[in-house]
Amino acid sequence: MIDPDLKYSEILQQNRLMADTRAEPGYNVAVLGNITTAQLTEILEYTVRSSGIAITVTQGDYDNIVQDAEKFRDADLVIIFWEACNIIDGLQYKIDLLDDAAIAGIIDRIQSELDMVKLQLKDTSLVIVNRFSAAQFSSLSPVESRLDRLAARLNTALETDLPGNFKVIDTDTILSHVGIDNGINLRNYYSSKALYSVEFFKAYSAHVLPLIRSAAGQARKALIFDCDNTLWKGILGEDGYEGIDMSPDSKTGVIYRECQAIAKNLVNQGVLLGVCSKNNYDDVQEVLVRHPDMLLRMEDFSVLKINWEDKASNLQQIASELNIGLDSIVFVDDSDFEIDLVRKQLPDVYTFHVPPRLYQYPGLLRSMTGLFYNLSISSEDRNKSQQYAQQAKRAASKSEFSSIDDYLASLGIAISIYIDNRAHLARASQLCRKTNQFNLTTVRHSESDIQRFLESGNSFVVSVDVSDKFGDSGITALCIVILDHEKGCADIDTFLMSCRIIGRNIEFAIMDQLIDLLKNMSISTVTGKYIQTIKNGQVKNFYSDCSFAVVETAGKNTSFTLDINKYRQHNVNNIEVIYEPGS
Repeated sequence: MIDPDLKYSEILQQNRLMADTRAEPGYNVAVLGNITTAQLTEILEYTVRSSGIAITVTQGDYDNIVQDAEKFRDADLVIIFWEACNIIDGLQYKIDLLDDAAIAGIIDRIQSELDMVKLQLKDTSLVIVNRFSAAQFSSLSPVESRLDRLAARLNTALETDLPGNFKVIDTDTILSHVGIDNGINLRNYYSSKALYSVEFFKAYSAHVLPLIRSAAGQARKALIFDCDNTLWKGILGEDGYEGIDMSPDSKTGVIYRECQAIAKNLVNQGVLLGVCSKNNYDDVQEVLVRHPDMLLRMEDFSVLKINWEDKASNLQQIASELNIGLDSIVFVDDSDFEIDLVRKQLPDVYTFHVPPRLYQYPGLLRSMTGLFYNLSISSEDRNKSQQYAQQAKRAASKSEFSSIDDYLASLGIAISIYIDNRAHLARASQLCRKTNQFNLTTVRHSESDIQRFLESGNSFVVSVDVSDKFGDSGITALCIVILDHEKGCADIDTFLMSCRIIGRNIEFAIMDQLIDLLKNMSISTVTGKYIQTIKNGQVKNFYSDCSFAVVETAGKNTSFTLDINKYRQHNVNNIEVIYEPGS
């Protein structure tokens, strides 16, 4: 959240300084509304840029939502402020003078316009639309106002047949945090239809930031806890097994139990949970396995670093073992020293300090969970802890073999290939949003984007399930191919794999199958592109390793081509390939 003491003029200055340092166009946002929202532009840009994402915000024309929806349908994100009080000029007082037929006419008109906007923006990657509200002009009367009833009916119309790419924001919730008097600027509303204050837009920007981070593939992935006075009250080495407290019947312990519940809910949403603690391993293990008040158990944790090494080094090892970047980690600790050490040595790690006023701990931890926000939760997410436990078994097994080839052969890897499987639509979009390391382009295709590929007739989508003797990793690879049958050409729009399956030659087995598919379609030439990012350097030579030739390099973009008859099969014999029925 933006520093509440930061003035609007300071936001303007800092935002423009950050804009000057970013050459790339970044994430494109359009803000549409029937009120004036000019101040949101700079505040939202500043909020998102501060989180490490390049962004450009464009304002639509005042009170031109329907037409602007068509104009900005190709934006990465469209935000809509459709305020009930401004549906007609002065509605907040005129509504009491209108008969039922006039109000019904207003509802019919807005419903028709809503339907048009839903249709125009159904293929936009992400749309955020605010619920209609009457709170800005509500009174303390116990009787529901006509404006309240109108807003309720409009919200019913809004939320009926809502496309999956639409996310609804309740501005009343934001106003409840900042306060009506602090969040509404009636002086500016009556003079220029600028209803909301700078303070509201600060809170609103913080509220939608998790959605933007998720859509831009920047959500955090791992939550790592210290133990003593962090997961429980007390110091295990001093207070002992019986002396630590997380009891629901204790005034202090219940706070830690609530924090554990928040963490457990994140695990169920696919967040990786870990421990980084200076303690004796066996002592902590006993707590995780046996303590009756411990809500989190061993199976909830994907990684445990319990030793006497410095925590910065341990966090680096955690990132390596989980195969994620340091910028995917959130670290929670009660120690000023440890937090300061990690901040200085690992600035990419987001650090969370247990507050000295302990009663604030659950609320602050709950607000921090937005860093992990996931636009959709798949079965792969829910099973992630189990999958990383399987990964740990693979790592342990690896040490038993003298060569990597023998080790890979021992795994019994199988890939199940699906062609245009609509049941995988949500997961395919999620992979596009979240995958950064093995991703040739990092293009963030939405569900509607992938739906268009499925329905176009000139493209196909390959989703791949990966399993081995330790378990099923789920749908963890995706290819999207665009065809030009007339010219005998194909373009690989997307080729990506989850970090969980990297290092097993699976990418080469997939490419072998992809080329075979294209040969059977009488395709003679295949093209592809590598777009360099700070995270995908490991795949810069992938196309070259697959017999593709470089056509052009321009900045961070490298184009490749392949004469399909010159492709050299990798023949990864240790990987079984299964084409699923109906593919």
